[in-house]
Amino acid sequence: MRTFFLFLFISLIAFTSNAQKRALLVIDVQNFYFSGPNALVNPDSAAQTAAILLKHFRENGELVVHVKHEAKVGEDIHSSVIPKEGEMVIKKMKVNSFSGTDLDQYLRKNGITELVVCGMMTHMCVEAAFRAATDLGYKCTLVADACATRDLMFGGVAIPAKMVHHSTLASLTYYGKVLTLDEFLKQQKK
Repeated sequence: MRTFFLFLFISLIAFTSNAQKRALLVIDVQNFYFSGPNALVNPDSAAQTAAILLKHFRENGELVVHVKHEAKVGEDIHSSVIPKEGEMVIKKMKVNSFSGTDLDQYLRKNGITELVVCGMMTHMCVEAAFRAATDLGYKCTLVADACATRDLMFGGVAIPAKMVHHSTLASLTYYGKVLTLDEFLKQQKK
């Protein structure tokens, strides 16, 4: 009987520590991306997908971190992914969520080794955080349909948001996993 309880205790510790190895990083899902001059292409769809991902992490008791770019107008986090009490909100002034913030220290203090990333804009803040996180040694997964971006112009050539999004995702596959929400959730059931 004593052996059984010892096994149960060790299993519980292992389960608890494994659950805390991974965190969700929700980057810049803020009001200024939904309307006005900074509006993205299809931000509502990405935000709804991010909300489902957020719900999954909350239901599984995993760490959630919100990142918010400080701005003069529209800086509030969008209503679809409002932080709950106890969830960390990291405020940043730069594109990279790790630059000039205590994000890395907070994640390490909580034993996080793996990040699942979503947010806005795919080709800027999401990409910068994803690359930086892998450089810092985190195992990263990006949920592609929980991200959004905008049309760009370069050299007089218009680049549609869909192409900006997909080319960014293609390059990020060299840094970590890039999955849809459905693919990510299917992997969780294994």
